[in-house]
Amino acid sequence: MTHPNHSTRLAELTAGARDIIPMMVGAAPFGVIFGTLVTSGPLHLWHGQLMSLVVFAGSAQFIALGLIAGHASFAVVLATTLVVNLRHVLYSATLAPYVSHLPLRWRLALGGVLTDEVFAVAWSHYRHHPPGSVSPYYFLGAGLAMYLNWQIWTLAGLLFGAAFPGLQSLGLDFAMVATFIAIVVPQLVALRYLAAAATSGALAFFWQAWPYKLGLLGAVFAGVVVGVLLSRPGSQRRTAEVAQ
Repeated sequence: MTHPNHSTRLAELTAGARDIIPMMVGAAPFGVIFGTLVTSGPLHLWHGQLMSLVVFAGSAQFIALGLIAGHASFAVVLATTLVVNLRHVLYSATLAPYVSHLPLRWRLALGGVLTDEVFAVAWSHYRHHPPGSVSPYYFLGAGLAMYLNWQIWTLAGLLFGAAFPGLQSLGLDFAMVATFIAIVVPQLVALRYLAAAATSGALAFFWQAWPYKLGLLGAVFAGVVVGVLLSRPGSQRRTAEVAQ
């Protein structure tokens, strides 16, 4: 891979930030709701902003906030959020061939801004190129844009949440559901992807009562197993024969 010049780096950063704008719009109400919930909970306002700055994981932040409000121990908060965020291991494994050649500082930086939305945008870009042939600036641009977006809307919720105490009941959280639909649906381009999504979705629904979100982890694991099994060459040939 040739090293991009300054103008190319800027163009790729801008392209990544531009392509993630629809995801940023979906995340905005989620960030406002999180900030609003902080104002009515046990944390100080700066705790909420610090959580967004350091943790930068929407679902984990909501879960942690609820556990803290329920006086859960630090170990329970840590274990639960760890389980919820284990899906990032799958994201990292998927993107690894495209970033493994980078220095450690680059991999740490990209890992720090990796979210569901950033993964969807980065993977959509990388999968059309051979591993190692694309610079990391597109990925970085998308990640930095989403990071800044999350900080801004968290701050908005913290500043104005007290003035709108019922904000979280207005149904704005559906924006995040719509965002996840936009992430998943374009990826369902083959039977193995459909089967994996259907398996994990169904099991996540039936196992939602499991403690500490273990049902979610189990559903993700089952979906990955189904996808891997159907991705084996023999399975793909049999699928093609059935389709014919």
